[in-house]
Amino acid sequence: MATVPKPAPSSEKLKPGLSLFDSVTLVAGSMIGSGIFIVSADITRQVGTPFTLLMVWLVAGVMTIAGALAYGELAAMMPQAGGQYVYLREAYGGMWAFMFGWTLLLVIQTGTIAAVAVAFARFAGVMWPVFGSTLWFGAGGAGLSGERAGAIAVIALLTAANLRGLNMGKWLQNSFTTAKLLSLCLIVAVGCVLLPNPVALHANFGSSTAFFGTPSMSIAGAGIFGAAMVGALFSADAWASATFVAAEVRNPKRDLPLALAFGTGVVIALYILTNIAYLCELPASGSADAASVVGRGIAHASSDRVAAAAMQVVWGSAGAKLTAILVMISGFGCANGLILTGARVIYAMSQDRVFFASAGRLNRASVPAVALVMQGVWAAVLTLTGTYSELLDYVIFAQLMFYVLTVSAVFVLRRRLPDAPRPYRAWGYPIVPALYVIAASALMIDLLILKPRFTWPGLLIALSGVPIYYWTTRDRSARG
Repeated sequence: MATVPKPAPSSEKLKPGLSLFDSVTLVAGSMIGSGIFIVSADITRQVGTPFTLLMVWLVAGVMTIAGALAYGELAAMMPQAGGQYVYLREAYGGMWAFMFGWTLLLVIQTGTIAAVAVAFARFAGVMWPVFGSTLWFGAGGAGLSGERAGAIAVIALLTAANLRGLNMGKWLQNSFTTAKLLSLCLIVAVGCVLLPNPVALHANFGSSTAFFGTPSMSIAGAGIFGAAMVGALFSADAWASATFVAAEVRNPKRDLPLALAFGTGVVIALYILTNIAYLCELPASGSADAASVVGRGIAHASSDRVAAAAMQVVWGSAGAKLTAILVMISGFGCANGLILTGARVIYAMSQDRVFFASAGRLNRASVPAVALVMQGVWAAVLTLTGTYSELLDYVIFAQLMFYVLTVSAVFVLRRRLPDAPRPYRAWGYPIVPALYVIAASALMIDLLILKPRFTWPGLLIALSGVPIYYWTTRDRSARG
């Protein structure tokens, strides 16, 4: 009988201390960053109407949940440290797995950590102006902005906390995820139920034309819709990070599939409701030159801060400060989840002897200390370069490619290992995983056409791992 390879002995040294609740907060907490508070402005500028705004979030949400359901089968089959890295290795070989791990380290995980940390510091500047100032060091005018210093401090603090062990990391994750879920519930309750804005309600829902716009069907329109989904998809991204810590989940064969399904489902439902709340406070369309918050609408919210604009309609300047606090809570929790989980992929690469051996060592708290430090240092460097947002744009195509490959691995392993134990089988197989692969592949083609400046560099970042992989494996063979 064919079986899935067992975890390496060193993986067993990681202490399984994560419950189902902990796993759910990792999924949800890693997904909710600053995107939900911002990206609806850009989406609305592209698609134009309330209906299409909500449809973008709905389609992106359905894709996210479909992908998570497929990952659940792989997670239950192979509950090993590294998660997605392991699935790619077993389905396609070491090179594809290394390409994923390399891209994750180079920009996906670290770039996201950097961006979320900077968003935290930027919104902290609303409360404490020092984060918006310039801190000068040394002679010759060399300086460091308070915003970047704050971002580095967040990364250093959370890395240090996770070095103390899994219990500290999961406590932070549980606390901040609970807080930001309640924060989104507050926005939904205020916008949809307690204090909706009659002007926005009329502008967005007053007639079928206001809500749907002028009906039109075209290939160009479909392409714009696909491009607009990028913001929604990446606001809902990082759900797969929970698979990276599979070796530390107490009952991974049951809890990981449940956490992926429930965590993504809750977040997507809240995202759609939050956008409805925005539409209850602000018109979808507006004018960039308008003097009032309502006049600018969602599409032209100041600095794209849609949530702040919506809450400003309700509570004035106090609403903007409240939103800043909510984004800070969200960003802090998101960064913690990414830091906790990302280091486990670096650890798994080291265990396969395709990365520095030191990254595979555990400290006294049974966490991969060197991997955590490497990840933190590189994320801090990205905050200094100021290019992290561009790197995230570049990696869109590569990230989608790895999602498609991983969901396709369900088909590959069902054929290659038909008798392997599968405690959970992907819901809707083969239709739901196949539809995900088709939809994501279509989106990749769409991005190649509409955003070539970002997609081709993203592919090159992933491909840059190929020569490094062969160099490391050849060096390993030479050493015997």
